[in-house]
Parts: sequence; structure tokens; C-alpha cells
Amino acid sequence: MEQLSAVAGKCAAASVWVLSDDDLVDYLDTIDRAMQTLTAAQLHLIREIDGRGLPVARHCSSTAVWLRERQRTSVHAAKRMVDLARSLGERPALDSALAAGAVNAEQATVIATTIRDLPAGLGPDLVGEAEAVLIDQAEQFEPAILRKAGERILSHVAPEIADARDAAALRRQEARAWQTRAFQLTRLGDGRVRVTGWLDEAGAATVDAALDPLCAPRHDNDEPRTPGQRRADALVEVCGLATRTGELPDNGGQPPHVVVTVPFDVLRRRLGAGTLDTGGRLSHTEVRRLACDAQIIPAVLGGDGQILDVGRARRLVTGSLRRALELRDRGCAFPGCDRPPRWCDGHHIRSWADGGSTSLDNSVLLCGHHHRLIHAGQWTVRLGDDGLPEFTAPAHVDPRRRSRRNLYHQRT
Repeated sequence: MEQLSAVAGKCAAASVWVLSDDDLVDYLDTIDRAMQTLTAAQLHLIREIDGRGLPVARHCSSTAVWLRERQRTSVHAAKRMVDLARSLGERPALDSALAAGAVNAEQATVIATTIRDLPAGLGPDLVGEAEAVLIDQAEQFEPAILRKAGERILSHVAPEIADARDAAALRRQEARAWQTRAFQLTRLGDGRVRVTGWLDEAGAATVDAALDPLCAPRHDNDEPRTPGQRRADALVEVCGLATRTGELPDNGGQPPHVVVTVPFDVLRRRLGAGTLDTGGRLSHTEVRRLACDAQIIPAVLGGDGQILDVGRARRLVTGSLRRALELRDRGCAFPGCDRPPRWCDGHHIRSWADGGSTSLDNSVLLCGHHHRLIHAGQWTVRLGDDGLPEFTAPAHVDPRRRSRRNLYHQRT
């Protein structure tokens, strides 16, 4: 040890400016190999100290903590050294490669980790082959690239096992992607709606295939839209195309559509704003533009809020009556319910079987849960003097049996 320290001291004190270019490089390589050899010796000592339990005997909680205090290194670096020392004890070939300077400590850590993570039951021959391949590759690859090579080492030594493992991993990945798929439209209250979500690979490929043809920039040089804006426009256009095909399933008993509530002044004097059935507000300019679209159904309100016209005036539950119900009730009319119109059924206040008419003044929007509750017969519903639904609870819920209304759907 004294000779080693003395030689190292002479190397550190030697003048290097007198060396030729080739000697500079050769000496650097020689010292690097010597450092790896010394690192191997250092790790042998650490492994023996760890095996004897000296740190614990000296009242340290672990070998890594003892090493941190002894050599004034970080606990993370100390833990890496202890882990590598233990790994070298189990991998003689890797230990010899480090002692010979064929790999450095970082590369040895990558190789040891890769070998440790190989599937159980692979067999010592295949494990040894994988170790030998990685030691050979360490001659040309730095640790990060060697780590990537390690991720593919199973394909090199046992391709059939690698294929089965990859297939199982892919199935787990696909199952997780399918289970966690989601799509949300979040209204921010400033005229914008945030689109967020997750898709699995197959679903994303379908969306890409539909959007890509519509995302291309204009052929002229005057394309003001960013790529993100083009994708947003493409999404809206694809949905518009879908609603015009007539092949989408009915929603609430009628084809999918967009309803814009238009105060009469918006059409006559171009004042105020329109309201979508989603609750969003539109300027009079946007309302008039949408009114030209056959898939946009304008609903015109008089000055007192009375519905003057709803698209094509046909007295069918699945036609204009349904749209009038959506405009009046704004969703499930049951007190406290927040279900939107498209999740609701049209309910006859007086049963059609009992002679009740299919009309606006005999209908109310109810979600499935509250529709069943009303049919159970304990709650009752009627229209108030202003034409809006009122509900009365059974006596055990409200002994005073006061009329209640849904205050969730704010009227504009």
C-alpha cells in the first residue's frame, strides 16, 4: 500500500507538458485501466468489510452509511459501491473484467443490473452468455448506450423467451391503456373548452387516420393556422362529417344535433348572444353563421322566454317536442340532479296510457334514476304557473310537502 501510494504520488507530481501527443493519450489510458483495477480492489475490500459486519459492529446502520462517513462521499454513491461490490462477488467474470480494466465501474454497474433483471429460470449458461456479450460490448459503448444494449440482450441469447416476454408485456400494456382510456371536455368559462384524455394505440391510430387528411396546411403560402390549430379544426370537422352521415345512433330518441337558443333580438337586431344546449354562449355573429348549417337547429325565444319556434315544428316526442323539453328543463328537472339533457328521457306527467297528451305542457325531462323514482309513485311532478316543473316529495321525506325545483340548471 505504501508503494502504491508512492507511485500514485509520483504520477500526480510529474510534469505532463513535456509529453508528446501520443504519450499523453497513452498515459491517460494506462492510468484509466489502473484506476479500474484499483476500483476492483476497493470493491473487494468493501465486500469483505460488509460480509464481516464491521459497520454494524461500529454502530453504523449500514455499510453504505459507514462508507459515506469514512470516505466523505454521498450516500447514493456509497450505496452504488456496496451494491456493485456484492454483485461482483456473484459474477466472477465481471469482477475479472473490472480488475483487468476491460470495463469501468459505471459499465460494471449497468451489466450487473442487467444480469440481475433477467427472467428467473433462464439457466446459468444463458446468463453467462449474456454477461460475456455485454462485457465485450463495453469496449465500444459508454454506460447509457450499454444500458440500451442490455435491454435487448435477451433477444440475443434467448430470442424465443424474449418474444414471449415482449408479447406478455405488450398485452399488459394494451390492457392498461384500454382500462385507463378517457376523454374530457372541460369548459374554462372564458370561451375555451379544454380537451384532455388518453387513448390506446389502436384508438389513437384510428383518430390519426381520420384527422391527418384534414390537418394539411393550405396549398397557398397564406396559412395562418398553427399545426395545433389545424388539428383542432380537423377534430371538429370530423365530428361534423359524422353528424351529417345520418349513421350515428339516436341520442335521446333523435339524431345527434346541436341546438342554439336564439333570443328574437339576436336575429332581428343582431344584439345579445345565443346559448348552446351544452350551456356555452355564442356571439350573434357566430349564431347567424351556425344557423346556415343544416345540422344546427335554431330555437327562437320571444321576449318573455316563450319558445316561438324549434326547428321543424312536428309534435313528436322524438322531434321538436324533445328539443323544446331540452330548452325548457336544461337537463333532468328533478331537484338537485345535474344530469345533462342527452342523458334524460321525456316523461309524460299524466301517463299517455291514461289519456295524457304528448305535448310540452304534459312532459318533463328526467334521467333514468329519477324517471324510475317518479314511476314508483311516491314523488309527484306538475308544471307551475310559469310552466316549469315542480316536484313534491313523499311525507316521510318532507312532512310539509313543499314544492321543489331544480336550481342546478340556471336559466338565462
